[in-house]
Amino acid sequence: MPLPARAPLLVKPFKLRTQPLLMQVGGGALAVVFAAMFGVLVTTFLIQVTRVNGPSMEPTLENHDCLLVDRLSYEFGTPQPGDIVTLYYPADPDRVFIKRVIATEHQSVQIVNGRVSVDGSAVRDDYVESSFRSHENWGPERVDDGYYFVMGDHRNDSSDSRAWGLVPRKYVIGKVTLRWWPLQHLRIF
Repeated sequence: MPLPARAPLLVKPFKLRTQPLLMQVGGGALAVVFAAMFGVLVTTFLIQVTRVNGPSMEPTLENHDCLLVDRLSYEFGTPQPGDIVTLYYPADPDRVFIKRVIATEHQSVQIVNGRVSVDGSAVRDDYVESSFRSHENWGPERVDDGYYFVMGDHRNDSSDSRAWGLVPRKYVIGKVTLRWWPLQHLRIF
């Protein structure tokens, strides 16, 4: 039996499907936009990446160390003595400083021969090397409601509450939680 003749297959010319391609490009662009918005939200409300500028927190933090700052922790709590915080410099709020909280509201701070005491008790500050310790006398001063007394760990080379006064709560940005650069000095605070 003879086989029926088949019509020759016609090869359709290659046709670029523009709609799916536009959907892929549009979807990719939308993903980039959402990722950027997410990044802005995270850095505005949750975390801040900052860099140490200067020696005022040595030896705990070195010049040019890169830090991760938790901005959310003080939305639900308050800075505690010993916390390392980022704050707006009270004399020029466009500048950001990194300091250690020494005393909180209603506490009294005094420095005698370079040794800090809060409410008459010596502050445990073994993180301050002897060569970084000043031998000054200062205070006593009581910390007002809504304010903090802060100092740098390098007491000889730090502009802090001893020079420019107490820091209002609204100027405290967040708590330093991680030094991530240089990697060999990675540390969680």
